[in-house]
Amino acid sequence: MLKEFKEFTLKGNVVDLAVGVVMGAAFGPIVTSLVNDVLMPPIGLLLGGVDFGNLFLVLKEGPKVAMPYASLAAAKSAGAVTLNYGVFINAVIDFFIVAGVVFLVAKGISRLRREQAASPPPPPRSEVLLEEIRDAVRQRAPESPGDSSSI
Repeated sequence: MLKEFKEFTLKGNVVDLAVGVVMGAAFGPIVTSLVNDVLMPPIGLLLGGVDFGNLFLVLKEGPKVAMPYASLAAAKSAGAVTLNYGVFINAVIDFFIVAGVVFLVAKGISRLRREQAASPPPPPRSEVLLEEIRDAVRQRAPESPGDSSSI
């Protein structure tokens, strides 16, 4: 059983999957930073200075501090129950960016696989040498009507 497990874990697909999971985990914070720090500030500015991370709806006022709350952090520290739709919008944008990148990577890999499948592998060197020898012999020997090489 240990031998089978070792064979399973060393297969190419399992290793590729592990690399993909690690790369995906490392890619997540980059996309989150791209959305929160690069994309959303200009979009919020275009929409009149809206900070999507602070878009929320108070469902129940907090026991510590009364409404209104200046930010989501202030509402949370007051113990308010909130519906954080701005954070959800950021998460949706994160998802679409990740999905787009995964789509582009998958499309590129698919194109490379099609190109590999389209071009046949070169013949083995021994076969090439045998063809060269055959061609050289044909050039040297005069063809006669009863020659079996013309068949």
